[in-house]
Amino acid sequence: MRVRKVLETVLYVPDLGAARSFYADVLGLEPFATAEGRHLFYKLDDQVFLLFEPTTTQEPPRDPQLPVPPHGALGEGHVCFAATSAEIDGWVAHLGEKGVAIEAGFEWPQGGRSIYFRDPGGNCLEFAEPHIWGLER
Repeated sequence: MRVRKVLETVLYVPDLGAARSFYADVLGLEPFATAEGRHLFYKLDDQVFLLFEPTTTQEPPRDPQLPVPPHGALGEGHVCFAATSAEIDGWVAHLGEKGVAIEAGFEWPQGGRSIYFRDPGGNCLEFAEPHIWGLER
């Protein structure tokens, strides 16, 4: 047995309203499922990107039909979104227009580049070319 791929990625945000606005206005994402005060769920091609309010998801489940164990994290997380070099150029311009500061941007020694910025919850977001990890170009 061997794990093949990540199905979902989670970040924890203390203010879902601010996160929803940021992910819609800046990244162009609209949730396909929401639960007030608990979560926002987004589809990204063949992966799901989840935002949870951390204290709520640390509570035991109330619905016996959905016995998901409590989980959560506090503090800043990280997620990297795949992008081509041309898309990264576009994101640099777009983030600047939206007033989102880029904390770092650089070329990796093995080729490819990344840019880093923050969401309203302090999570570190990145756009990078997949070949920084030896994946598709």
